[in-house]
Amino acid sequence: MSLRFHWFLPTNGDGRDIVGGGHGVSTGAAGTIRPATLKYLGQIARSAEQLGFEGALTPTGAWCEDAWLTTAMLTEVTERLKFLVAFRPGLISPTLAAQMATTFQRHSGGRVLLNVVTGGEQAEQEAYGDFLSKAGRYQRCAEFLDIVTRLWRGEVVNHRGTHLRVADARLARLPSPVPELYFGGSSAEAGPVAARYSDVYLTWGEPPAAVADKVRWLSGLAAGQGRSVRFGIRLHVITRDSSDEAWRQARRLIEGVDPATIAKVQSGLAHSESEGQRRMRALHGGSLDDLEVSPNLWAGVGLLRGGAGTALVGSHAEVADRIEEYATLGISEFILSGYPHLEEAYWFGEGVLPILRERGRWQSPYADALGDDSLVNEVPFAVTHPSAAS
Repeated sequence: MSLRFHWFLPTNGDGRDIVGGGHGVSTGAAGTIRPATLKYLGQIARSAEQLGFEGALTPTGAWCEDAWLTTAMLTEVTERLKFLVAFRPGLISPTLAAQMATTFQRHSGGRVLLNVVTGGEQAEQEAYGDFLSKAGRYQRCAEFLDIVTRLWRGEVVNHRGTHLRVADARLARLPSPVPELYFGGSSAEAGPVAARYSDVYLTWGEPPAAVADKVRWLSGLAAGQGRSVRFGIRLHVITRDSSDEAWRQARRLIEGVDPATIAKVQSGLAHSESEGQRRMRALHGGSLDDLEVSPNLWAGVGLLRGGAGTALVGSHAEVADRIEEYATLGISEFILSGYPHLEEAYWFGEGVLPILRERGRWQSPYADALGDDSLVNEVPFAVTHPSAAS
């Protein structure tokens, strides 16, 4: 089975340095940003599509632009790229969410995927009017997804739960195809909900041994419910013609950063209720020392950014090796990003994807439409420069 690759739309802004945002970190906490204009995001989306990325994750939160509206606009400047729209159950009616996704599928030609984000920041949830505890949010999320998935099956839904209630809910039109549900969460409360409803379980970029533990954990929970799920991982990437060049770029991203900025970001992240965020912070401990936490896995991003905090760093061949290592653990989808997102999409798409294609791990999701996949990402340096594999 071909691995699936998705890029990221930085709707909080972009730049040549690490841009903060999410999980209690203010946008722009690190580095100067490029404004997240529709024209710039359109550049990234079109480039991701041209390079062979299947979709693009679009985040949710008070720190970024609205994902539903932004991606709906970007369907007009793309043709095949799917949009992995992050959204929060509880901030919207389940019936309305089911209807919105159906409308998106109809007008985009089936190009929406949904990333369920239960929410790990109490203060941000309360700003939106949500005062449930973390456990309550996951209980409500399960009710929400039960209603939504039943509506997509064409059922008339009556539900009177602890947190949600609908009467004679139905959809006038069903989505085609039904949007796939992506779900992340490392806590005990998250596991059963992900196992029951998700199509793809997502983890942030932890070392392979930790990822293997998560795959076994969630696989067991899903099997207990008579289901199976696919697995995805969320990582940044810094890939270059040589390993030395890639590591120089990684060091550049954090060199000269005021230690007070790191301390401020880490102080904010310490208040997160997210178990995944706690695990990200544990990889670096707020220190600039020993940031390579596993071969080619660098935790420096997490010093300045909430959420996904690790990057694969190395030559194109080394990054391809690490991707294959995760694939052997059961990871089949990779949601990637890098600073700046426009340029890094090309480094990965022109450097790593051709290697994975040669190894039989990837083919363009648009190969049938293009007619000849061999013409996609045909990059001289990935083929003619032996030093690029060192």
